[in-house]
Amino acid sequence: MKKPDPAKARAAVLAIADWIAADSPEAARAAGIAQPSRSQLADAVRHTARLLAADASGHSVELRVPPFVAVQCIEGPRHTRGVPPNVVEASPHAWLRLATGYSNWDELVAQVDTTASGTRAGEIAQWMPIIKL
Repeated sequence: MKKPDPAKARAAVLAIADWIAADSPEAARAAGIAQPSRSQLADAVRHTARLLAADASGHSVELRVPPFVAVQCIEGPRHTRGVPPNVVEASPHAWLRLATGYSNWDELVAQVDTTASGTRAGEIAQWMPIIKL
């Protein structure tokens, strides 16, 4: 994986900042905020996830934001086969709200579109926000 560019990440997030700020995609739609294009969403999700992987390098936790990205992060035992023991999976909106400081770890894992498993999954919280809005 090539080194992520913080300036590109910030630009990608700022391009859809109003949508991220809404409590949910439905709330954004109700407020008249346009849904980001697939490429805008992919850019923001991939850049922020890759910044996390670079800042919190390691292989003990896998962050998945389908359908755009999966990265490994957090120092510790390396996972090599099968299902990783520590996994965080979130929707693009839920992930971007955490990555930008609009929500915290407890709010993230309380959402129906987010799962966190393993004793170390919550360690990504100490690396948030990635890009403060």
